[in-house]
Amino acid sequence: MGNGLPGRLRRSRPGSAGGLSETGYVEGQSVTIEYRWAEDHYDRLPALAADPVGRKVDVILASGGDVAAFAAKGATSTIPIVFAIGGDPVERGLVASLARPGGNLTGISVLAAELNPKRLELLSELVPQAGVIALLGRAQADHRPQCADAASQSLRSRRPIGTALTSKKPPHTGVGGGL
Repeated sequence: MGNGLPGRLRRSRPGSAGGLSETGYVEGQSVTIEYRWAEDHYDRLPALAADPVGRKVDVILASGGDVAAFAAKGATSTIPIVFAIGGDPVERGLVASLARPGGNLTGISVLAAELNPKRLELLSELVPQAGVIALLGRAQADHRPQCADAASQSLRSRRPIGTALTSKKPPHTGVGGGL
């Protein structure tokens, strides 16, 4: 289940099918995978989450951000939910802690703010002559200012005065979310 569009999902399916087959699962034979997408209409997510819960599926994958994960969490407290989000799942209120998520949710955070200082450090080493580094993010990603602040603090501690990090929210283009 995701908040994006079906076309975005097609890019990740070959890798997912390969991973499943390595563990003995073959889609359509030993496992059934049902795809749901909200087509960037977040208001559809609660109904999309309620449907598989009503059919008692074995696991729900919520991708495309924390809105999909929260919709799945709101629909069930017993079916395991695996999420993929861009923010900190503890800070966002999805799980109790990274080490022990608790409840029925677990997952990955691909853009955890805690990693941004290290990312910036690596970028700084790769392009030491950079004077201005911009952090560009989706307008809906309200955690970006905190990411920029943490990265900027890291940058100031490692680079000479005069290096700047800017963070700006682009206007929403109707593109984003999903896989």
